[in-house]
Amino acid sequence: MTASPLSPSDDPQLADWRAIHTPKLSAVERDALHRAQDFSWPRYAGKHLLGGELLSSHVLGMAERLIALHVDHEALAAATLCALPELADNANAAAAKKMGDEITATFSAGVWSLVSNVVRIDKVGAQAGRDIAADKKAQPQHPAHHQSHLQAEALRKMLLAMAEDIRAVVISLADRAQTLSYVARSEFEEAAEVARNTCDAANTARIARAAMDIYAPLANRLGLGQIKRELEDLSFQLLEPERYRNIANLLDARREDRERYIDDVLVVLKQALAEAGIRAEVAGRPKHIYSIAKKMQIKDKDFSQIRDLQAVRVLVGDVKDCYATLGVVHQMWMPLEGEFDDYIAKPKANGYRSLHTAVRGPGNQVVEVQIRTHDMHQSSELGVAAHWRYKEAAKAGARHDHEIDEKIGWLRQMLAWKEDVANVANSAVDGAAATLQPPPVADQFKTTFFDDRVYVLTPEGRVVDLPQGATPVDFAYQLHTDLGHRCRGAKVDGVMVPLSYGLQNLQRVEIVTAKQGSPQGPSRDWLNPNLGFIKSHRARAKVRQWFNALEHVEELARGRSIVEKELQRHGMTALALEKFAAKFKPVKIDKLDDFFAAVARGDINQRQLGAALSGEDPAPAPIEAALRIKKTSASGGGILIVGVDKLLTVLAKCCKPAPPDAIIGFVTRGRGVSIHRQNCATLSRLSDESRERLIAAEWGATDTAKMGSFPVDVEIVAADRQGLLRDISEILSREKINVTATNTQSRDDTAYMHLTVMVFDLEQLRRALGLLKEVSGVMSATRK
Repeated sequence: MTASPLSPSDDPQLADWRAIHTPKLSAVERDALHRAQDFSWPRYAGKHLLGGELLSSHVLGMAERLIALHVDHEALAAATLCALPELADNANAAAAKKMGDEITATFSAGVWSLVSNVVRIDKVGAQAGRDIAADKKAQPQHPAHHQSHLQAEALRKMLLAMAEDIRAVVISLADRAQTLSYVARSEFEEAAEVARNTCDAANTARIARAAMDIYAPLANRLGLGQIKRELEDLSFQLLEPERYRNIANLLDARREDRERYIDDVLVVLKQALAEAGIRAEVAGRPKHIYSIAKKMQIKDKDFSQIRDLQAVRVLVGDVKDCYATLGVVHQMWMPLEGEFDDYIAKPKANGYRSLHTAVRGPGNQVVEVQIRTHDMHQSSELGVAAHWRYKEAAKAGARHDHEIDEKIGWLRQMLAWKEDVANVANSAVDGAAATLQPPPVADQFKTTFFDDRVYVLTPEGRVVDLPQGATPVDFAYQLHTDLGHRCRGAKVDGVMVPLSYGLQNLQRVEIVTAKQGSPQGPSRDWLNPNLGFIKSHRARAKVRQWFNALEHVEELARGRSIVEKELQRHGMTALALEKFAAKFKPVKIDKLDDFFAAVARGDINQRQLGAALSGEDPAPAPIEAALRIKKTSASGGGILIVGVDKLLTVLAKCCKPAPPDAIIGFVTRGRGVSIHRQNCATLSRLSDESRERLIAAEWGATDTAKMGSFPVDVEIVAADRQGLLRDISEILSREKINVTATNTQSRDDTAYMHLTVMVFDLEQLRRALGLLKEVSGVMSATRK
């Protein structure tokens, strides 16, 4: 094996590469890249990657792609240095730490942070990629198998979430593209013997499958179209070489020739639009091989029926110019019949708008032309009609996560930051060059929008997506309900931790379950929010379901015990319970369990059981008869109850009645009479049997001071500002209204306030609401 030169100046490959590519860079970028190459080249001497590729060649391939993506100087340096930590780690831990210190001292803490981030992404991606490749292999007849698709989606989100700097993801994508390019050459061009020995079929399939399922969609979402197309074509070439060769042979022009043809079309079209007085941006691309194969498969067409092998996109100022451009295109070239779609007049279901046509261009070759406004293009790339969304929606199990959509749109805009800075810096304002002073580069690309999620791994390496602050209990229930119920402990990265431990990104979690024969089920402590065992809604709901089911079982046992005792008391233990329960059909008893539950709850009381056993009607007596209505009297608290003297009354919390609301009473079991407003929504949902418990009631006292104050719920919507709560509190204090509870939320610069206040009557409340509406920024103040 021939070793690489020991210094950059002695490496002709590097010298040639610099002569071709570095003139495209600014002075700062060129200096950072050269210093990184000078630093790393002696350490890369003679070193190969596992696939056999020479390390120095690999980082040059990465840098070439990143230069085309217009990344900044830190990203170029980090991409060149990112193989060094693994080389040092293979020596020992001390060497790895020393390498980090050297890179920090020679370059910056930002470059070392970026290098570390890339290494971490690659390690996790490699492991999870193996798992997804295994899933695909286990389900060859289902290439879009639901579970493997969900796992790939979880991994893509995890890679974005764990990247403290989005540039690390871009570097990792360039790394994957270079690796795949080398593997493809090794497979099809008789590369070096070391490559043929190490790039076995299983490893090749794993690398290609991970690129196709994880990295190409990720590049697509970040708007890195060139990287995405390269990853797809190379993966397709490795995974389905026969189909790839067939389509490549059908394309009678090589990709370079097709690109040259598109360039010629652009020149002609730009000139024609300029002559027509239409200001437009025109760009084009030949369709890549994997895209052609996918369209043939999805639309069930053969190669001759694919009309958009070469495509041109025209961006104009307004809708009028869209149709004017269409006229120019159709005047120049013959349109193909049945190949025109007007998605402006009739947008797609996802909101996508554009004009699509196919024409016979120069040389009688078919060219697809897409025409849209800049706003339509912005919407299709970053908005609700984003291209990647509806392309991926057809996959099994695809679900839109609108919050993730917004975050990825922001990241795509961040990746365009450098070009925006250049555009502003080159513009002139009042005859002077405009300058832009952006925040530090690393701060521009921090992916803090993903801080609300945490991505952890199972012992097998599968990715689990959880809310930030999630615990091992949340993890267990996310995997399987039964695993959550049997959870008794947890290991994180091999170390036992409390069940309230807050999980962090990339940690490997293993659940310790209850042994067979020991008590099963969750602990009631898990539902206590102060103890911090559960953060996710799913886990909390599952625990509650467990205890609800447990309480139901206990309720049935209690009801059965009451019935059996009553049967014993009447000496009728031989009576069939099903026939006995059938006597209570009027109270909606459909099966024996319902009967026992009704007895336990008190819906069927002991008197009714005895009556049924004595052959009498078990139906409950009307509430009026039970109360023996004779007179109207005060029950305390200034409320008059019909027919009952000195009865306990409680104001209902659901509607919070206050004088002079029209009220009605509801006879509860053991808690007296609950007083509701007559229009209370809770009462409107009562069953016919429960309505027999309603009883007339009215406010008895006329002096509100003697009656005391009543709680009332108030809702306030206002423009969020500093001092808003203070101003509202001053109004209520001035009106001698006490606030007993408050809940304030702010969304989109609007404050939503829910207050519980104590008032003597509605007149006092109406006066206070009128004053609150006059507070600056308050849009509405109403009683709930």
